[in-house]
Amino acid sequence: MAKRNVFDIFFREKPAMMLIALRNAKGEVYASTIAKQIDCTYSHVVKILQETEKAGLIKFNKQGRLKLLRLTERGEKLADIMVQGYAILK
Repeated sequence: MAKRNVFDIFFREKPAMMLIALRNAKGEVYASTIAKQIDCTYSHVVKILQETEKAGLIKFNKQGRLKLLRLTERGEKLADIMVQGYAILK
C-alpha cells in the first residue's frame, strides 16, 4: 500500500486539505479561495466548513454578504498534526 493511501485511510482527503490550506493561509480567507486551492466545488466546501465549524475547528467572520474563514486554536492544532502526519508518511 502506498504511503499516500495510508494517510487517506485516516484522514478524508478534502477536509484535511481544507484545514491545511487554512493553516497555510496565515489569516482569513474566502470559502471560494479554498475551493479553488483544493479543486473542489464551492457547495461541497461550504458543507464541510459547516461541519468543521460545529466541531470548533474554524470560525466564520461575516462581513456583509461575505464570509471570511479562519482556524480556531483547536483547528490550528489539528492542522499541524495533519501536516506532521503527512510528513512522516512521505
